[in-house]
Amino acid sequence: QLQASGGGLVQAGDSLSLSCAASGRTLTYVMGWFRQAPGQEREFVASISRRGDAKYYSDSVKGRFTISRDNAKNTVYLQMSSLKSEDTAVYYCAASSGSYIRTDTTLYHYWGQGTLVTVSS
Repeated sequence: QLQASGGGLVQAGDSLSLSCAASGRTLTYVMGWFRQAPGQEREFVASISRRGDAKYYSDSVKGRFTISRDNAKNTVYLQMSSLKSEDTAVYYCAASSGSYIRTDTTLYHYWGQGTLVTVSS
């Protein structure tokens, strides 16, 4: 079970940090963050390998967002900076039992409930 938290209302240019706590061990899972804006499909944001030594970002957030994980705490983080109005969305964390970083939503087997991030311009 995944529980995402940390969302809220911020202004453009601000920073915000999201957390995703897993009820079980996250060591065996590739973890990812996705987002879904109103009326749009869910899109990939960032992914991190099991040990945290590999990360991948969508072009839209590269250089502004940082994904990290603490396997001892079974938690994955998404540090977001220089937020833009177009970052407004519900953010979901997800876990994949695969071996490699992946961007396809269909390859993630477990999903959190989502946390809303609203960026006002």
